[in-house]
Amino acid sequence: MTKAEYEALAAFRYSLRQFLSFSESAAASAGITPRQYQALLAIQGFPGRDSATIGELAEQLQIAHHSAVGLVDRLVAQKLSVRVASAEDRRQVYVTLTAHGMELLDKLASAHKEELRRLGPRLNSIVFALNRHT
Repeated sequence: MTKAEYEALAAFRYSLRQFLSFSESAAASAGITPRQYQALLAIQGFPGRDSATIGELAEQLQIAHHSAVGLVDRLVAQKLSVRVASAEDRRQVYVTLTAHGMELLDKLASAHKEELRRLGPRLNSIVFALNRHT
């Protein structure tokens, strides 16, 4: 590894941390935890549908199944999501967002998108620099 590669990796990590810090602050300002925001985003952004099972949510967030259950319990208590039994298999339960959850997610996701627009050019140049050195 060259000095330039170490500098690029450090700059990339710094930019990621800036984004994560922004995300944590934005979630807190909206009255939820960063993990709750991540859950709302994972549910609404699940490929092919607007819902996810607890297992799928656990996988998307890289957390234990029982942690995902607790997270969904808190989202339901805050009226941000609901559990819906599958029409095909009543044993299968999907988590979906309420109108309130969707409204909150829209607000936060828009702010995150804008922050990524701000950081994007810097991240792109760092990744380009790293690819140049390989």
